[in-house]
Amino acid sequence: MLQINDTIISFDLFEERFVCDLNACKGACCIEGDAGAPLEPEEIEKIQEILPLIWDDLTEVSKEIIRNQGISYIDEENEPVTSIVNGRECVFTYIDDSGICKCAIEKAFREGKTDFPKPVSCHLYPVRVQQYNDFQAVNYHRWSICGCGIDLGRKLKVPVYQFLKEPLIRKFGEDWYEQLLVAAKELNQK
Repeated sequence: MLQINDTIISFDLFEERFVCDLNACKGACCIEGDAGAPLEPEEIEKIQEILPLIWDDLTEVSKEIIRNQGISYIDEENEPVTSIVNGRECVFTYIDDSGICKCAIEKAFREGKTDFPKPVSCHLYPVRVQQYNDFQAVNYHRWSICGCGIDLGRKLKVPVYQFLKEPLIRKFGEDWYEQLLVAAKELNQK
């Protein structure tokens, strides 16, 4: 483990290789699972604000769930998460023309309709951040549905922390990421 400020970072971020391969997995991480994506409190407000911008990209089932339940709920760990459809996929998913499950929030961002890319927990995946009293744990999450991302990361020789540069900076800041790069360089010299 490595510490930067109030974060404890798993060495897996340096040692493991990963690059999302949407053409292979078809966005399975937005579909599989038993809970929605973790949300930070301010993200709930932001998603409510942009909901009209993404509404037409949502499925009718997702719209009905949002109308009845809202965009989020409190999960078993007492944390806010995105609402889900049929106990599985996120309400903000849609299937593109090539059959890939994608995020309507991210689509709006890429089209310049919002400055909010998507929930940071989604942006960071396969890294998960767990808040404790005095620190945040930054860990690499292994999930069998992401095997193609591991394969592509190994083929391209891209460590997790490099693949996730943008979301790591979004979550922790430029200075934090610069310190992470220094640590990576030190670790590579050993």
